[in-house]
Amino acid sequence: MGRFPSALNWILTAAVVAVSGILYGRLFFHEAPLYIGAIYALFCGMPALAFERRMILPRLNHWMHRLPTPAFIVSALVVDFALIAIGFAMAGGLMKSLHLITDSWADVMLLKINVYIYAVMVTAIIIFVGRVRELLGRDVFLSLLTGRYRNPVQEERVFLFIDLVGSTAFAEEHGDLRTQQFLGSVFSALAEPVRRHKGAIDDYIGDAAIITWPLQRGVKNARCIRCVFEILADIEANAETWLKSYGRVPRLRAALHGGGIVTAEIGIDHHKIAYFGDTVNTTARLESLCKTLDRQVLISADLARRIELPDDIAKEDLGDHAVRGRDQTLGVIALHMARQQTRKAIANGQ
Repeated sequence: MGRFPSALNWILTAAVVAVSGILYGRLFFHEAPLYIGAIYALFCGMPALAFERRMILPRLNHWMHRLPTPAFIVSALVVDFALIAIGFAMAGGLMKSLHLITDSWADVMLLKINVYIYAVMVTAIIIFVGRVRELLGRDVFLSLLTGRYRNPVQEERVFLFIDLVGSTAFAEEHGDLRTQQFLGSVFSALAEPVRRHKGAIDDYIGDAAIITWPLQRGVKNARCIRCVFEILADIEANAETWLKSYGRVPRLRAALHGGGIVTAEIGIDHHKIAYFGDTVNTTARLESLCKTLDRQVLISADLARRIELPDDIAKEDLGDHAVRGRDQTLGVIALHMARQQTRKAIANGQ
């Protein structure tokens, strides 16, 4: 149920780290070949970043984050120093063995304090930028960085509303703190399928998540639909883990709709990319119909007409329905895994 950086993000991060090493070499060792600084930087910086992302020593990382803040800071400095020192020694030893550098073994393998400070500064900056990007979301981060929505823009987008069923009953049984942990795990389970299908998690509202795509990106290869069913499949595949951790497997309801909206950057002290228009409200109302119609995944007929359904997804036309806050009725279609639809037909004697 965890999340790791994508391969592309990891490659870009490695490139930034290597460039920082080259820059260090140019500033302090003008005659040294460029590759020496790059190799040292990769061996020093990447393990520290991998540890921060819990790709290595995850139990130690988890234990450290449970410590009081002063103890956490001290332990983080100790671990970072150890990882950077080991990486420095490995890089120096490797290049010395390959005769790429001719300095003494002590000079090439023993970490200097100025190198340690520089490595910590670079990794801290990369971690900070990565955390801000995660907090805002990839698309929002880039949009705020480029000022794309500084002035309101009309565009078409797909919205996916996903709601956790039974969260109130869970809270009554287990308390608010445990419920928040449960919600956090559920929302974490959404992240990787959304990333794989090039969507963006726009917001979390209570026990619901709002996911969005530019319309053309969302309908291409039925990404928005595949994303929903991949989330459901991942949760089902990890059912034993959910039962062991929380005593239940999350049940989700989802609704998809798309159309024209206005996108704008709002706020003064706190900036946010916000979406305005009937499309967003209609998606929320459609999600509420999941309970009324007793269906897990609904899509508007308007959006469904723009998507070629995957072979393993079956649709069930539920007709037109009145939607609160909308003058016209909305065509509603339920989506199912094809094998589930077959089982239902057999159960109903069809």
